[in-house]
Amino acid sequence: MRCLKECPLIRSISPGLLRPFRSMSGPGPSGCFTDPKMSDEMRRRASAFAAVIAVLVFNTCTVSYAGQLKQGQGARKVTAVMVGDVLAHDRILQDARKDDGGYDFSGLFVNVKPAVEAADIAIVNQETILGGSSLKYTGYPSFNSPYELADAEADAGFDVILQGTNHALDRGAKGIENCLAYWETHHPGIDVVGIHDSEEDRQEICIRECNGIRIAVLNYTYGTNGIQMPKGKGYLVDYLSEKRVRDEILAAKAASDIVMVCPHWGDEYKTGVSREQRKWARIFMESGADIVIGTHPHVIEPFELMRDETGRTMPVYYSIGNFVNATSGTGAGVMNRMVGGMVYVSIIKDSNGNAAISGTAVRPLVCHLGEGRTSVYFLDDYTEEMADANMIRLQDPTFSKKACLELVQSVWPI
Repeated sequence: MRCLKECPLIRSISPGLLRPFRSMSGPGPSGCFTDPKMSDEMRRRASAFAAVIAVLVFNTCTVSYAGQLKQGQGARKVTAVMVGDVLAHDRILQDARKDDGGYDFSGLFVNVKPAVEAADIAIVNQETILGGSSLKYTGYPSFNSPYELADAEADAGFDVILQGTNHALDRGAKGIENCLAYWETHHPGIDVVGIHDSEEDRQEICIRECNGIRIAVLNYTYGTNGIQMPKGKGYLVDYLSEKRVRDEILAAKAASDIVMVCPHWGDEYKTGVSREQRKWARIFMESGADIVIGTHPHVIEPFELMRDETGRTMPVYYSIGNFVNATSGTGAGVMNRMVGGMVYVSIIKDSNGNAAISGTAVRPLVCHLGEGRTSVYFLDDYTEEMADANMIRLQDPTFSKKACLELVQSVWPI
């Protein structure tokens, strides 16, 4: 899995993503920097991403961190985005079911697809295993999801799939093997991390190379709901184990420019950070990680900029919440599960070969449960009228756009 796959090149990313926008010399379409050798497709993607940046800066973005390494002449730039948990609950399966018995999940992502496609690297946490129909499709509490969900994620533009979650072993070794085989056969350009089908695969580190910048992505889970790995197959799932984590971050650091750690951790439905999360964040930083973006709590949790005794900093998003879900929970607080975030990470590498996170930001998301259709929207595109029609109100009447905005402001204050 040492991918080193070359991403479509976008030469448009600047620290303007993460700060009040400033005009710059030499802009191309939409104010972005372009290269005369860029293809029309590259220019289209660059312009699209610049448009996303403009919306973020002026209207929607919680700016979390602006780094110290400045963009200079000859600097290389890459932007990554990441979204949270995709939970294929029963309602999600029902909404996607076609008359011929197949599934079409493309509607889940249609409203955020342009932002996903515009990034150099796009990461999603696929919470549930994609084990295929032979293992029977089910929702909560023991999940198995259709392969067509992989097709929809690929079509939306995701490049890296996180599968190291507490539901990874819901269908045992066969579920993982089926899942990996489908990804490899149908979408070989996409990297799946956190699960493995062999010891050899487990020993390799996922590294994607974009515009001359190598980015390692590591994914670990706190556990698998008490399900043990089958005897002789201890390689199946990447767990949070201190020695292994430290060793792998060290190895990833030696082979890449930036190390991104994506832990599946924390306490479900709690917007606060646990002691265990803080402990692991310190371990990640001590080991050399550059950024941490967490999942699992199913609600958003705070951002922190950690700093060590040398002055080195590491952005930490403790949880970016759910991306797709149709929880069956009821009562106060259930609405929190409908709010997530898309994290933007800007990375630069200067002419001396020094690479760093130049800034991060988060754009809030909301999952809309409509009549026979579930879809994710950016919260700034969501209206009170749409919120009134969200069927989650039958489970938690406090849901509204205003309540979503208040939640975001309380956890990710501007």
